[in-house]
Amino acid sequence: MTSLMLEETLAAPDAVRTMLAANLAANQALAARLRATPPASIVTIARGSSDHAAAYLAYLMTVRTGRLVTSLPMSLVTLYRAPLEAHRMLAIAVSQSGRSPDVVEPVRVLRQGGAATLALVNDAASPLAEAAEWVLPLHAGAELSVAATKSFICSLAAAAALTAHWTQSEDLLQGLQTLPEALEAARALDWSAPVQALAGSERLMVVARGVGLAIAEEAALKFKETCGIQAEAFSAAEMRHGPQALVESGYPLIAFALRGPAQAEIVKLAAEMRGRGAQVILAAPADVPERDLTLATTGSEELDPITAIQSFYPLAEAVSRARGFSPDHPRRLSKVTMTR
Repeated sequence: MTSLMLEETLAAPDAVRTMLAANLAANQALAARLRATPPASIVTIARGSSDHAAAYLAYLMTVRTGRLVTSLPMSLVTLYRAPLEAHRMLAIAVSQSGRSPDVVEPVRVLRQGGAATLALVNDAASPLAEAAEWVLPLHAGAELSVAATKSFICSLAAAAALTAHWTQSEDLLQGLQTLPEALEAARALDWSAPVQALAGSERLMVVARGVGLAIAEEAALKFKETCGIQAEAFSAAEMRHGPQALVESGYPLIAFALRGPAQAEIVKLAAEMRGRGAQVILAAPADVPERDLTLATTGSEELDPITAIQSFYPLAEAVSRARGFSPDHPRRLSKVTMTR
């Protein structure tokens, strides 16, 4: 048995390969402009899964450029009409459809105010693409399942490519060259072991930290929308400030222990939660003996979140079906959300 969600997930490596090649010249041109005229401020504009991709972009771009990247509360523009200072601002909108008014309008307003505007969008003929000065199409192709998968993965790769070209980071650039192959390796991993256990869950936590936190947020959203599970994402550090009080015997917790400075902390947290009787599922690279699920790695640690979500999506799809849901048609949801 299959679904559009699974088919589209499995198509992500080829979509990323197409996108990286198609956007090469545009990335190089935009990167040259950003180096010549560096922005004084950077904001992201996005909702839902796209906002998780924007969070990944923000973390990666801040680490690589030293410039703070802020998520713009769109209601400041759409409802409160705040007089934002847009001079020397870079505004980056991320969207699958490019049609939600509360994503499009801030781009128009900020561009009129003098900001440089960029859209990472799957529909290159959308209102968002028309509103932005620069467009980097995601080239994910048609995505018919309500749950975004391949477009999200392409969003992450597009964010990494822009950052790599802007900062001329050789490790990222080289890692991107082999990213499609790393995604194929991630696609081939078997994450089916926890399906039946998770199918009986009504709540769970997803934990990560740093550049991987956006993946935990996306995983939690997919559990909500496709599986009907009340899932929440937390930074491993934030777990210490209250959420761990919820963890009791049998409580399901998924931890992403990606390579990097936060890995040891997350492995330690997973062990502590196991000690409390929690049902811990630790996803980690092959060199972490405590792991329950194996994470594929890439040519750069900061690209590993992309392969992590590639392995995760089939798990969410299988849990959805095991719970009697349709992963392609979540209850009360539609592909394009027209919020203001």
